[in-house]
Amino acid sequence: MFSKQTYIERRNTLRASMKSGLLLFVGNDESGMNYADNTYRFRQDSTFLYYFGVNTPGLYAVMDIDGGRDYIFGDDLTIDHIVWMGVQPTIADRAAMVGVENTGTLAQLAHMLGKTSGRKVHYLPPYRPEHEVKLMRLLGVHSDNAQQQASIEFVTAVAEQRNVKSVEEVAEIERAVNTTVLMHQTAMRYARPGMTEAQVAAKVHEVALAAGGDLSFPIIATINGQTLHNHYHGNTIQEGQLFLLDAGAETPMGYAGDMSSTFPVSATFTNRQREIYAVALAAHQAAIAALKPGVHFRDVHMLAARTIFDGLKALGFTRGNTDDAIANGAHALFFPCGLGHLMGLDVHDMENLGEQWVGYCGVPKSKQFGLKSLRLGRELKPGFVLTIEPGIYFIPELIDMWQQQGINKEYLNFDRIDSYRDFGGVRNEEDILITETGHRILGNPLAKTIDEVEQERSFLL
Repeated sequence: MFSKQTYIERRNTLRASMKSGLLLFVGNDESGMNYADNTYRFRQDSTFLYYFGVNTPGLYAVMDIDGGRDYIFGDDLTIDHIVWMGVQPTIADRAAMVGVENTGTLAQLAHMLGKTSGRKVHYLPPYRPEHEVKLMRLLGVHSDNAQQQASIEFVTAVAEQRNVKSVEEVAEIERAVNTTVLMHQTAMRYARPGMTEAQVAAKVHEVALAAGGDLSFPIIATINGQTLHNHYHGNTIQEGQLFLLDAGAETPMGYAGDMSSTFPVSATFTNRQREIYAVALAAHQAAIAALKPGVHFRDVHMLAARTIFDGLKALGFTRGNTDDAIANGAHALFFPCGLGHLMGLDVHDMENLGEQWVGYCGVPKSKQFGLKSLRLGRELKPGFVLTIEPGIYFIPELIDMWQQQGINKEYLNFDRIDSYRDFGGVRNEEDILITETGHRILGNPLAKTIDEVEQERSFLL
């Protein structure tokens, strides 16, 4: 937890951005895996954490914009809870730690919201079924309408504030990134032919737990890197394959790291792995070099796309005028995802608030295949923390569909592409802070060039 003053200042900044009404913050509850008392790891709602800092289930908070008062509501533990959990701080004790003087029970919250005197109650878009149930009970908002009736004024105020990271937030993110680097180094130095993906993933998870936190998202550890979010870990890794790891750590305060690395299961890359890896790395490096305040991230994404298309053209996979090909989305056969995303208390920061508001300032996103998956398209500002993660993927099912339908056939050499349908995927990912004058790569360095990666794998020689 940060200092009391940090949370007071955050709430005051938010209060100044809102005109009137009550701001309702719905905290998260514990969720049972297979019965009520056998729960998943509890994770507090990130916006609740940002403004109120209390990582405890069963809480709500209210900011009275007109009255200038803040409240935290929840029920203290009974003796039955204490028998199993031990003595815990009271709601009032927890509230005092973040500068909130007013507390109450859940019954008192319901009473307050039932007597709003016509004032608007602002809430953020729900992303859990439990949130929808709570909004129905407290405000009478039916679950079918809960998303649509969320306050856009509240959403935009929170997004604009949380997007710009403070010095202390950057320091906490960098702690997460350094643990993340160690997770990837561990995989590079541990993975051996004959192991399962699960064995490597377990070793990676161990690093996150040992640092006192946990994972910022489920581990992607796979020889099938062409599947972008592949959480299956049942394959045995073999000589000649590529291993793609996408994993990040979360600090005890909830801040995320997110990195990807790709390395050969063997000691060295094969010739064709080396060629594709070099193209993806060139796109990665070009994108990072372009980052600075005032640049639109969509333009950086397109730069990476052109670099990939031109690099693959030199290898015989693509052809034709690059600008025309990119305009028609031909690169998306190999690069169907976005270049990166904002990161902070969420690995995809504030994704629950809506990408249109967080990553695009309200401007509608493109509907073109590939570009529609770009989570961030706005002008960059100092204090933004984001990822850079271009990749090259050979997805057999997508190749077949495009070839059968003749999609972008004037720009693609399908005979050459088809010979790589068993290649998999390649991706590197780093976490970047936008500074006043440019950018800074966060965390300790991770092997990234071909020589660096092969040096990490040299123990197999």
